[in-house]
Amino acid sequence: MKYIDEIKKRKTFAVIAHPDAGKTTLTEKLLLFGGAIQTAGAVKSNKIKKHATSDFMEIEKQRGISVATSVMTFEYKGNLINLLDTPGHKDFAEDTYRTLTAVDSVILVIDSVNGVEEQTRRLMEVCRMRDTPVIVFVNKMDRDGKMPFDLLEEIERELHLRLHPMTWPINSGKDFKGVYNLYQKNLRLFAPNTKADEDDAEPISNLADESLDNRLGSGNAAQLREDVELIEGVYGELNVEDYLSAKTAPLFFGSAVNNFGVREMLDTFIRIAPAPLCRPTSEREICPGEEKFSGFVFKIHANLDPRHRDRIAFLRVCSGKFERNKFYHHVRLDKDVRFSNPYSFLARQKDVIDEAFPGDVVGLFDTGNFKIGDTLTEGEQLYFTGIPSFSPELFKEVVNKDPMKTKQLEKGLSQLTDEGVAQLFTQHNGNRKIIGCVGDLQFEVIQYRLLHEYGASVQFNTLPFYKACWITSDNPQKLEEFIRFKTGNVVLDKDGHLVYLAQSEWFLNTEMTNNPEIQFHFSSEINKELIA
Repeated sequence: MKYIDEIKKRKTFAVIAHPDAGKTTLTEKLLLFGGAIQTAGAVKSNKIKKHATSDFMEIEKQRGISVATSVMTFEYKGNLINLLDTPGHKDFAEDTYRTLTAVDSVILVIDSVNGVEEQTRRLMEVCRMRDTPVIVFVNKMDRDGKMPFDLLEEIERELHLRLHPMTWPINSGKDFKGVYNLYQKNLRLFAPNTKADEDDAEPISNLADESLDNRLGSGNAAQLREDVELIEGVYGELNVEDYLSAKTAPLFFGSAVNNFGVREMLDTFIRIAPAPLCRPTSEREICPGEEKFSGFVFKIHANLDPRHRDRIAFLRVCSGKFERNKFYHHVRLDKDVRFSNPYSFLARQKDVIDEAFPGDVVGLFDTGNFKIGDTLTEGEQLYFTGIPSFSPELFKEVVNKDPMKTKQLEKGLSQLTDEGVAQLFTQHNGNRKIIGCVGDLQFEVIQYRLLHEYGASVQFNTLPFYKACWITSDNPQKLEEFIRFKTGNVVLDKDGHLVYLAQSEWFLNTEMTNNPEIQFHFSSEINKELIA
């Protein structure tokens, strides 16, 4: 297998969680342990004027949430780790779902105070669909929350996930004493603001040792002995194959903001997490060890650096070797393209690279050639499948508040909707612009970015539509007739495909019944078929 050594070194994963579970904080701590950054910013602190390294858009700093996927690369103990920090907010779930197509495993962060939450369930459903290996990190153990066994039972029940504890907490909240590592048989006592380069774990091969009573107190020591006996009796040794096949999820406890419990998880991650995996395409399965390069675009971000108005396409390398200045085949456009300045990332910082291997995420400077889902190959005609795209549920008309900025508005709408967080529809010869989203917060972000990145001031007027459906027909006359009678409901998407905007479920069902020769599609995945 070609490039086998490079492939084995790489681990590509995403950190996912419900909002405020501590996902971005954990991401920063992983970067600290990897030596990629020297200090972490407090996302929501008013006293500390730094922000999370992975939250680089101004609105993320103001709101204290992640609204875009960030890509970061760092080395740890001889491994090259590609870490993708995803949005937690449900209004940006589509970005997270697409990101999960570009990773080989995930770390799921759960708040010990709130337990399993709505977005946690949705994210796990996507992971389950793809049999993505999961490691669970229960965060905020230094806060008063749910008891460990109660949390374990809740996670297994709510997420339909079989857990395997790898560390076990000694108390929680204000009485939190630390964690016992069930795999390495050592004890780490809790200390706030533990430094990333400190490794003060104490080997304890025999829990019956009296020194444990001296360290924890007789009551805590007795409880730990009882807990560990129960856990080892029920769970035994971790079967790594069960983890890799997504049947079992290793479980860790800690406090990300205090750097506590993170090292144990990271060390286990690099030991068991999968190297780059094979991926399905329209023609065949493509595996990392193949000699010829292939990869797909899973994200586009405009204005990564607002001063330069750059637009970057994020490409996951799936096979072969990507090389700077080499020509590759853009399957959708059926033309060859090359890249003189491909990037690797640490959030907003970019470094030009000469080569990349399977598992790597490469940033490609884009002048408008790329769309989400585009495939690059060394000539083979195929595209990677399974990249989700959802029908919008909220629709608003874009009203330009400054006619002098019409060109800036047109450019901003085009570039921002290319990122995939919203869809742009046009009506009446392109004069009426409609934005479709899956969540309200997306409109706020688009409005903010249009003003601050493009100088275009807009307001959004809510429209009474229920769902967008792409329409096709083998009978051009019937399609033309439908468009004529439904002028107020038919629009074009960015690719020029016809879309029917239904006012309600009843209207949609009625039109589908009355127009059997017209096909109604609920996903823009049909774009692949229409282009072909």
